[in-house]
Amino acid sequence: MRLLSFDKEVRQISCSNRDAPPYAVLSHTWGPDEVFVQDLMDGTANYKLGFLKIKFCGNQAAQDGLKFFWLDCCCIDSKNGSELSEAINSIFSMFQRAAKCYVFLSDVSTDRAKEDSTGLYSWQAAFRQSRWFTRSWTLQELIAPASIEFFSLEGDRLGDKQSLEQLIHEASGIAIEALRGRPLSHFSVAERMSWAYRRYATREEDKPYSLLGIFNVQMALIYGEGTQKALLRLWEEI
Repeated sequence: MRLLSFDKEVRQISCSNRDAPPYAVLSHTWGPDEVFVQDLMDGTANYKLGFLKIKFCGNQAAQDGLKFFWLDCCCIDSKNGSELSEAINSIFSMFQRAAKCYVFLSDVSTDRAKEDSTGLYSWQAAFRQSRWFTRSWTLQELIAPASIEFFSLEGDRLGDKQSLEQLIHEASGIAIEALRGRPLSHFSVAERMSWAYRRYATREEDKPYSLLGIFNVQMALIYGEGTQKALLRLWEEI
């Protein structure tokens, strides 16, 4: 796995999952100008808007006493098929092992809430409607970590999974017991599938692929097979 550190500039290290130092992870939704592995190698990462999320995660991790952190877009080489497959099959456990998980909500603004004199905008309402709750990949990123903190577009801390429990339940439809860490095996296959029903992914196969950790199975990735074939293979593994 790749990990990042940030002290004036971003550095990248490679290590095995077994030997990884304590690290934080960032959960987010992708925008049009994300930083990828090649950008870090080329030294062009800081010219992209997505670099602000790297700085945010690095600075927040440092505040929590963590030197290393992980973001999917620039810690997984999506052009390397074997690396992508290995990462997707292990991402649930990677989030489980993380010392901290930060959720960056780019469509929730605390500044706007402060400036809105009409009272029509609140960050709580924006939180419930956030795009983050509609993406396939963020389902396991919500369930797997023991420690999750939510942040606004401005980097203001909104709360954690415990203090925001009811809002998260309303936004996601996930049982509160699951949010509290009850083993997923206590929930039926049908219920776990229902958590993903209203979520979507850019690549159609990613909707079933994003459920591998939820059902504790591993599966080869075959992009181009279509949703139905991928879902059928998932059912067979379950």
